[in-house]
Amino acid sequence: MTEMRPPASEGEARAAAIKRLKEKRDLYAHLFTYAVVNAALIAIWAFTGSGFFWPIFPLLGWGIGIVFHAWDVYRAPISEEEIQREMHHLR
Repeated sequence: MTEMRPPASEGEARAAAIKRLKEKRDLYAHLFTYAVVNAALIAIWAFTGSGFFWPIFPLLGWGIGIVFHAWDVYRAPISEEEIQREMHHLR
């Protein structure tokens, strides 16, 4: 896969970098919230008798959301080749 064309100006590069950093910061906040809330749920489970491990449901459900969020943040950018191929397909 070819790489995405570089930004045309310093301003575009700065805007792209800021956007990417915000996306990463949002993912890290999401991961932190996931860890804190699920740790609390596991603590509640442990202090109330440790029967059926019901925290597995929010762990797995929310975990799927985390995986998709991380995929969205870290997937490869759209290349110029892909753009050109899609434009050709739409004509």
